[in-house]
Amino acid sequence: MTSFPLKIVTPDGLIFDGQAEELVVRTTSGDLGIMAKHINCVAPLGMGRAMIVTEGKRMYGACIGGILSVVEGEVRLVPTTFEWADAIDADRAERSAQKAKDILSKKDAGELELRMAEARLKRALVRKSVAEQHTTR
Repeated sequence: MTSFPLKIVTPDGLIFDGQAEELVVRTTSGDLGIMAKHINCVAPLGMGRAMIVTEGKRMYGACIGGILSVVEGEVRLVPTTFEWADAIDADRAERSAQKAKDILSKKDAGELELRMAEARLKRALVRKSVAEQHTTR
């Protein structure tokens, strides 16, 4: 299968720099699949699972926020946060989800507190879901 250059860079540094045969990420309007010779595009990232195929192996990560760009065959994924599936602490994600649920169930929670808890719950659910994926890195 034909490959393309892929870089994944977060504010914390370089996550991946190599060749990939396929990339699937969640954008704000749904999942987007990238393969070699994809048209130029830019898309805002949502919260979801990223799947990268490299050397015939699938790797999964939790990809939250940021931007994806494809320019002249080079793909750059610049998420706000990115964690490989095998690096996610599923217990920590579960605790975070429970804290968010506790806040969401409070009757006296303010609007900002509720929005923050909703975002925390979404991130935790994405991380838990991705942690369940089998990965070979």
